[in-house]
Amino acid sequence: MTNKEKAVAVLESLQNGDKQPAEGFISADKYIQHNLTFEDGREGLTGSLDYLKSIGTQVDVKRVLEEGDLVAVHSEYELNGPKVIFDIFRFEDGKIVEHWDNIQESVTDTASGHSMIDGETAITDTDKTVENKELVENFVKDVLMGQNSARLTSYFDGDNYIQHNPYIEDGLSGLGKALEAWAEQGVTMNYDKVHLVVAEGNFVLTVSEGTLGGTHTSFYDLFRVKDGKIAEHWDVLETIPAEDESKHENGKF
Repeated sequence: MTNKEKAVAVLESLQNGDKQPAEGFISADKYIQHNLTFEDGREGLTGSLDYLKSIGTQVDVKRVLEEGDLVAVHSEYELNGPKVIFDIFRFEDGKIVEHWDNIQESVTDTASGHSMIDGETAITDTDKTVENKELVENFVKDVLMGQNSARLTSYFDGDNYIQHNPYIEDGLSGLGKALEAWAEQGVTMNYDKVHLVVAEGNFVLTVSEGTLGGTHTSFYDLFRVKDGKIAEHWDVLETIPAEDESKHENGKF
């Protein structure tokens, strides 16, 4: 099986309670867990499978990206209510040795009319992975981290921009409108550090840390690039709990 297939099999075990994928594909002695609600190690996951099955957990995988030893999965979950989740797995010698994720309640009444998870799924332009990754990394630094905000429009094809953040309308105009409204409410969004980037072809996922409205937040942003411009965006934002609320000491990132 490919690493992509192994990652999906582990996620599907959350709904069917089958421990074999976790026991077969996750390292028994190296697994580092960054979901703060699970105990560290493989047993933290396998010990939760019966409960997750009993509450009717469902996982609908939409997109899977792979770069090097990392596999990123974008899914819609039923997990104590509808959720949108990014999972990232790191592999060593065919075994999963580390896991990160970000979880957000699904919002159905969106500003753009798009759902948080629909849109393009096909991976194309694999020969452009490096340049697309560089483009998105520069966008995050220049615009989201505020290092050179004047370059904002250079990253887009006019107002042709599909937005899946549930609170923002399509286009750069929609983004500007949302930021203006938040500013009027005293809500600020700050990206302070990029921790991970996973890219394959026309898709690039960035994992960042910052604050939203003064609250410590983890930002997972997925961008689709077309002809050298950012064409589509999905995200999942999660508040990072206090350290004393975590089940382990590995941290969110």
